Amino acid sequence: MTASAVLTVPAADPAVAAAHFLGRLSFEADVSDVHADLTAGVPGVVVVDSRGEVAWAQGRIPGAVHIPTARIAELAPLLIDPSATVVTYCWGPGCNGATRAALAFARLGHPVKEMLGGFEYWAREGFAYDTDHGSEQRPVDDLTAPRSGISCAC
Repeated sequence: MTASAVLTVPAADPAVAAAHFLGRLSFEADVSDVHADLTAGVPGVVVVDSRGEVAWAQGRIPGAVHIPTARIAELAPLLIDPSATVVTYCWGPGCNGATRAALAFARLGHPVKEMLGGFEYWAREGFAYDTDHGSEQRPVDDLTAPRSGISCAC
């Protein structure tokens, strides 16, 4: 019988697994869920782009607030309702800027989540984004979302 690569380390007890996955969902939001909330105008959610000026000019989520990570302590008290849940994003999964930004907001006492995939997956899922030259939209990358553009319903 062939040894299992998956089961080299046994799966966690279901109660431990439930606590782990609930914990992850309390810290993270995905691009589709953020898009759904912004489209629906859900109150109490503020999306923050933590990238620098050049990145912001190149493309950003419509309605996002621009606060580079280094300026969060200075600008958050002026721009962000302390009762709102902040959702941070940066470039993409290869960048931990959104994690650093989320940490900065948490240290200021804000409820906060990190948007998985960042701006890269926002664009790859075919959602419109703003630039300094207007609105743009790329075709859906079918490795990240259904070609129909309709949510994967996962």
